[in-house]
Amino acid sequence: MGPYSTLETIAIAGIAVLIVLWFRPGIKASLARSRQSQARWGDVVLPLGLVVLFVIFLIVIS
Repeated sequence: MGPYSTLETIAIAGIAVLIVLWFRPGIKASLARSRQSQARWGDVVLPLGLVVLFVIFLIVIS
């Protein structure tokens, strides 16, 4: 498969812009809610750490 033509590149860029504009109200609302919420890093670090340990385990057993 070769590189995209100019028309395909413009179409992909246009679709990407439309998607960003479509999700913009939700993104703004999410950012506003996140500024008002408490920081609970433990809720993020625990699952992330488990995923990292699982990936390391998969690397070790292969």
